[in-house]
Amino acid sequence: MAAVTSGAGRCRLSKVGAGRRPPPARVRVAVRLRPFVDGTAGADDTPCVRGLDSCSLEIANWRNHQETLKYQFDAFYGERSSQQDIYAGSVQPILRHLLEGQNASVLAYGPTGAGKTHTMLGSPEQPGVIPRALMDLLQLTREEGAEGRPWALSVTMSYLEIYQEKVLDLLDPASGDLVIREDCRGNILIPGLTHKPITSFADFERHFLPASRNRTVGATRLNQRSSRSHAVLLVKVDQRERLAPFRQREGKLYLIDLAGSEDNRRTGNKGLRLKESGAINTSLFVLGKVVDALHQGLPRVPYRDSKLTRLLQDSLGGSAHSILIANIGPERCFYQDTLSALNFAARSKEVINRPFTNESLQLRVLAPVKLSQKELGPSEAKKARGPEEEKTGNPESPAPPASASQKFSPLQKLSSMDPAVLQRLLSLDRLLGSQGTQGTPLLSTPRRERMVLMKIVEEKDLEIERLKMEQKELEAQVLAQKAVDSTEGENCSPPMLLPLARRRVTVAKPLQKAVVMPLQLIQEQAASPNPDIHILKKNRKRKVRAAGGLGYTYSLEREDLDASEPQEKAEDCWELQLSSGLLAHGRQKILQLLNEGSARDLRSLQRIGEKKAQLIVGCRELHGPFSQVEDLERVKVMSGRQLASFLKANILGLAAAGQLGGPS
Repeated sequence: MAAVTSGAGRCRLSKVGAGRRPPPARVRVAVRLRPFVDGTAGADDTPCVRGLDSCSLEIANWRNHQETLKYQFDAFYGERSSQQDIYAGSVQPILRHLLEGQNASVLAYGPTGAGKTHTMLGSPEQPGVIPRALMDLLQLTREEGAEGRPWALSVTMSYLEIYQEKVLDLLDPASGDLVIREDCRGNILIPGLTHKPITSFADFERHFLPASRNRTVGATRLNQRSSRSHAVLLVKVDQRERLAPFRQREGKLYLIDLAGSEDNRRTGNKGLRLKESGAINTSLFVLGKVVDALHQGLPRVPYRDSKLTRLLQDSLGGSAHSILIANIGPERCFYQDTLSALNFAARSKEVINRPFTNESLQLRVLAPVKLSQKELGPSEAKKARGPEEEKTGNPESPAPPASASQKFSPLQKLSSMDPAVLQRLLSLDRLLGSQGTQGTPLLSTPRRERMVLMKIVEEKDLEIERLKMEQKELEAQVLAQKAVDSTEGENCSPPMLLPLARRRVTVAKPLQKAVVMPLQLIQEQAASPNPDIHILKKNRKRKVRAAGGLGYTYSLEREDLDASEPQEKAEDCWELQLSSGLLAHGRQKILQLLNEGSARDLRSLQRIGEKKAQLIVGCRELHGPFSQVEDLERVKVMSGRQLASFLKANILGLAAAGQLGGPS
């Protein structure tokens, strides 16, 4: 038994700049019961389907003849319903969505001989859904697009059929099999499909009636003119705003007459008819799989398994307001086909679509306007002059036509908008153009490539900065090493190499970065008559002892070695001596930064990283401000040895940077 679900509201959300998720719109289902066909109803033949009210019906249960199965849909039309009842009750209300830039779809579904083509086309005496919808739609577009109204409207039509998995253009049968494509926004396109503009119902008939005769039909036991293909009439309504901001809207109306499923045992199909029947049943089987996947919420919907479902991707689970008209017959011989159609309609009623307004902005191209030299910058003014102008130096000589496209930015070809807004856009274009590589404006580059280029440029800039810092450090180390080597060369003679058997190998001490600081302080001390920083050079004893005849030696530093011991060598080293006032001022400067600086400011100190900076801020908030720098050892931020190194490095750094002006 089919469950009852409430209808969803209409969506008027623009696809461009949409700020919220559009509300869903359920596929609406109407069931039409045709009367008995002449000659099929016997004297004792009773229908297997009976309507209960305007929305529900019941059918006999083939498993238990004493029970019936009840179905409830959005509308039910009995055998006495007219073409006008079906059109006015289910189809006419959705035409208004086309003027809002949204899509709509009407599908006629059912077994062969159930009256689908009669519902969609009708006859001259009883026109169906297609002629009635086109007549009302053209009337609406004439009213909305009249002079003085904000929108100008135009209507085009296309007509195609899907015959044995081939998409054929009925307006141009010689075009052959067409392909179905999908653009970047998910819209289904058919390149090469003919679009005919129509302004009146007479124009529509002039194109539609000859195209209808091109549709493939054939005779079977059940129908003399059975549709052997699925026919799709596409009507497109384009709207253009007459005033700024010159918006564009596009609404599509799909009117689909599906071929009916066939039981070859009853239709007596053979040869070509059997092949056509197989293609029809296969595409309808895939259509049922698509509806089941949408109903169950499966991650994959098999739209691509058939040309029909590929074309109906927008109508089922897409962005269209969809109406499904299920056509059924009352005869008991069609019981299985009727039951299958009702079950398909019940599942389709649970499919959710998400319509939106297909709206965009139209950029009207104006004649290029050359800006003055004052409005253009120097680089833009140079680009605005032609090559001949640049060679001769005459700004008034005209540039060759070949370079005209290089003079003006694409943003200068906008519509006549506010001059202030246009000027800001031009400034932004010049700014982005100046950041491009090799003079190529970034605005002309696709978004994904532009982001990749910007990321590469940023990485290269960081790499250049890192290499510059490494170069400065290497230069400083080289200068320091030269200074140390020259000093040692003056105080001691070149060492004599021992014979190979008695040569001793010592482990060299790595060069410390602190050597860079004395060189800077030497320059400051030479420039200042009374500096607060003194650089002293003293000797430190280092003794080298042999390791038990193993063929190598290792070095040990001892301050209490006896000078008379053999293998003793004096080593020159640098020692910094700062004045007491400068030391006190430096400690005060560091203490002030510890008490007042943020975590980011604390990371500017040497030997302080992210973790220690956060720890210092936390201790300061918990215990209050630090009274002296040695409190860092008390709160377990650093050890005593680390604290001494921290003070020495930061006081020297502040002195080298000129931030210690001496005690006040």
